[in-house]
Amino acid sequence: MIIILFGAPGVGKGTQAVILAEKLGVAHLSTGDAFRAAIKSQTPVGVLAKEYVDAGKLVPDTIVARIVEEAMSAEAFSKGCILDGFPRTRAQANALDDMLTSQNLVITTVVNISVDDATIITRLLQRGRADDQEDIIRHRLTIYNDETAPLLDYYSGKGLLTSVDGIGEVEAVNERILAAL
Repeated sequence: MIIILFGAPGVGKGTQAVILAEKLGVAHLSTGDAFRAAIKSQTPVGVLAKEYVDAGKLVPDTIVARIVEEAMSAEAFSKGCILDGFPRTRAQANALDDMLTSQNLVITTVVNISVDDATIITRLLQRGRADDQEDIIRHRLTIYNDETAPLLDYYSGKGLLTSVDGIGEVEAVNERILAAL
């Protein structure tokens, strides 16, 4: 079972991934966590990623895909996983397709958690993190809309996409996602 959680920053992907992983008995793969683990463990791909991070550059799609592949090779992911934060670009989606094909795995479903921009901005401003300032949030939404949102058409074309309303209490959104699965 490979489930991809999609949505703009602030829609609740991470929160929902943790709950779903527990309820479905599969691992949750957060790309951010995988990055930090690879860098901390100084795996070969982690060392490469660190060079880009330290230079303040975006980590290339090929390296991001390798970090995800390395993380998914762990025993914890043998029963499948919920992907949160990956793929973010068409190149990453292609790399994921290739990786899964080589392991005789397929994406079960792609769940898009849909929340309007005004609600996202409000949610992220309430979070109170240092990088959660309105201009930065709007920039992140622009990047999402330009680079990641087009993947919704890609996965829709493959018959894998379902969208759920991400507004409401966490458990209510979770029930919508489970019903969609």
